[in-house]
Amino acid sequence: MERPSNDAIAEALEKTADRLAEREANPHRVQAYRAAAQTARSTEEPLAALLEQGGPEALKELPGIGESLASRIGGFMQTGRLLLLEQLNREFSPKLLFTRVPGIGPELAQRIYDDLNIESLEALEVAAYDGRLEQVEGFGQRRIRAVRAQLNAMLTRQSRRRAHRFRQMQPGRASGTPDAPSVAMLLSVDREYRHRSEFGELPRIAPRRFNPSGKAWLPILNAQRKPWTFTALFSNTARAHQLEKTDDWVVVYCERDGREDQYTIVTETRGDLKNERVVRGREAECRAYYRDRQKQAA
Repeated sequence: MERPSNDAIAEALEKTADRLAEREANPHRVQAYRAAAQTARSTEEPLAALLEQGGPEALKELPGIGESLASRIGGFMQTGRLLLLEQLNREFSPKLLFTRVPGIGPELAQRIYDDLNIESLEALEVAAYDGRLEQVEGFGQRRIRAVRAQLNAMLTRQSRRRAHRFRQMQPGRASGTPDAPSVAMLLSVDREYRHRSEFGELPRIAPRRFNPSGKAWLPILNAQRKPWTFTALFSNTARAHQLEKTDDWVVVYCERDGREDQYTIVTETRGDLKNERVVRGREAECRAYYRDRQKQAA
């Protein structure tokens, strides 16, 4: 049997983490599987080769992989099966998952599952926008709008937590006294992200939202501008898709000494900042930033 690739191992670990999270398992356990998945994706040498050369001990030397996970990964490489994932899949109930969305009770959750044959909150969000949820009895426009809002809040929180975990795993995280990053610093991260995305220099991830094919299309940047650590990626929200701004709006997460902030940077379409990159919510600072640049250029 051909040994699975690092990406295949990471995908199995991520699915396990998703199933554990859906069952509201211990958050530390969920995080352990996500961290191991990220390690698998970021390790250049095939894990199968490491296992062959050094056994489970070689896997345990990698970040985030302890004895239990090394054993499970080793078993997956030997058999192509992750037994815990198979068990969780057998016990998984999308109907119970859907009832976590306020406004969806057991009866509506059953109809969604029966009529649409979907099994995740991300798939439910897509159905809420593409017209399929309207075909399910009990879903009028008012309820669908409420479901969209609830799913957006729930999945945005999940995305922020995933981005935070991704940053936590990056080496050389800076420390200092919490403060807001300057507009100049945020725009610098934005420029680097868009430039490197354009030239294909960044790793790409497969977002869970609005991505039914599971394609790895979303570039992600991890950067440091001391004392801040940044993660940047194009917006993958419903609003960004509706307005066709998924290649313009950039969401920048920043972290310093445990404090987290999030900013969205866009190309302004009107007013005195038209055609400039602007940090939403900090327009006055952006005006001052561009005025200073004009003075320096004069």
